[in-house]
Amino acid sequence: MKKIKRYFFTGLLTILPTFLTLYILIFIFKVIDNIVGGVINKYLMSAFGFSIPGLGLIMAVLIILVTGFAVSHLLSKRALPLIERWFLKFPGIRQLYPSIKQIVGFIFAKEKAAFKKVVLVEYPSQGIWSVGFMTNDGFREAQELTGQELVHVLIGSTPSPWSGFFIMVPKSSVKFLRMPADEAIKLIVSGGILKPNGGSRQA
Repeated sequence: MKKIKRYFFTGLLTILPTFLTLYILIFIFKVIDNIVGGVINKYLMSAFGFSIPGLGLIMAVLIILVTGFAVSHLLSKRALPLIERWFLKFPGIRQLYPSIKQIVGFIFAKEKAAFKKVVLVEYPSQGIWSVGFMTNDGFREAQELTGQELVHVLIGSTPSPWSGFFIMVPKSSVKFLRMPADEAIKLIVSGGILKPNGGSRQA
């Protein structure tokens, strides 16, 4: 019975990550395909009796490529900000667009400099240490009011290190780790189950 249980959990640990990865990819594919290609496929089905699987995804890729080409070669550096300012005039857009743009820009940035420094801070109370990411230096007004050199730290939450708590703490109380950002993300996502490969505190 023990061997059967061991075989079962070994198989589960092997199959489950693969299954979930494929499921998420298929789900994303279907969502994009339905949003972009849904109208055209409905027309093709009603007019000609067939639809094209993946048409929405193909169109989405083409739209992204055309937009990238237009921004890179056709739209001037002055024209794009004018278009964005016009876009921000619509109700609700002003509250959502800037934040979404920053998040998307960060996710797809070639160099995620903001998350390169992994730190230890005493949070939420003294004697309790949390792993976080130093994202920036403290802004001037906060440092002038506190009389301390502050740093911005994001304390990621399990299982999503991208969400959590933003805090400002004195730089002198921050412990800098040599742990790479991807190792820290694995640590947070797993709830501490996956240990970092190594690293020690910087001097």
